[in-house]
Amino acid sequence: MLDILFIVIGVVFLILLWIMLYDSNRFIVTRYQITDKRIRKNCRAVVLADLHNKLYGRDNERLLEAIRECKPDLILVAGDIPTARPGKKLDIALHLMEELARDYPVYYGNGNHEHRMKLYPETYGDMAERYEEGLHSIGIDRLVNSHVELSEFGLAVYGAEIDRFYYKRFRVQHMEPAYLKQILGQPNGEEYTILIAHNPDYFSQYAAWGADLVLSGHVHGGMVRIPFVQKGVVSPNVRFFPKYDGGMYREGETAMLLSRGLGMHTIPIRLFNPGELIVVDLEPEEV
Repeated sequence: MLDILFIVIGVVFLILLWIMLYDSNRFIVTRYQITDKRIRKNCRAVVLADLHNKLYGRDNERLLEAIRECKPDLILVAGDIPTARPGKKLDIALHLMEELARDYPVYYGNGNHEHRMKLYPETYGDMAERYEEGLHSIGIDRLVNSHVELSEFGLAVYGAEIDRFYYKRFRVQHMEPAYLKQILGQPNGEEYTILIAHNPDYFSQYAAWGADLVLSGHVHGGMVRIPFVQKGVVSPNVRFFPKYDGGMYREGETAMLLSRGLGMHTIPIRLFNPGELIVVDLEPEEV
């Protein structure tokens, strides 16, 4: 009887290992549609988050092919394309951004890894400077607590870089109501306002600030998702069953699209949780 139990456990372990390896090397495309009367013209955006130097095929050819097949008007980056680790190369992230920038406008909001490289040069050396120079040389200037107006589409795209304090582990830190206004200013409400904000924990604050659509990442879908109920198990901030783990959320009139990300770091696990590429169609509301 004990031998049968060990065999069953071994078979289950091998099945889970195979699923983990499979999910860690594939991604799905998730599509959303949003309408609003302030949007002037149809706009398709591809949203990338949490690549963490992952390669899907040689030079990310599978990822690039999938993006091109979506025929986007622009690319929105929700952070953590490289991984902040001493001595880690930047060429995978920069090559992907270079390929995308050849064909599409790229609007890039930082994640905690891009921010961390900049904050701690004693640990990461000149990684932040080299990454900034590399992006600038291919025509990408990141939205670091700044914004750009895309008048053709009736959009305003903001990029929020919140303090490292708000990424502490185990609990969500308190954010003062005035904080986002201090670092971002205030949207005028005349354009449809997209806020690239890597950390989804502060969705309520983003909505109160005036975002119409929030694009986030960071949680990696909970790394392991429970089948059927589709609930993420643990966030990178070491919180079990996080409130926001992937998908669309709403607070009042504000929507948040939370990417489950494309890569991994530190704990390289994706189980029942393949990578995710988001496509969002922004369309004028029919009167």
